[in-house]
Amino acid sequence: MGGYAAYVWPAYGLAVVILGGLALASILSARAARRELQRLQQEQPRGRG
Repeated sequence: MGGYAAYVWPAYGLAVVILGGLALASILSARAARRELQRLQQEQPRGRG
């Protein structure tokens, strides 16, 4: 890497950590939204007429 490995590998590591955190945050947010949707659907009246 021409002497730049000390900068390149930590940058890759930081990118992996950040992308992993974003993926985890997205998964947790989707789960919370799914629970909220189920809660709202249970509160909603079933049908008209």
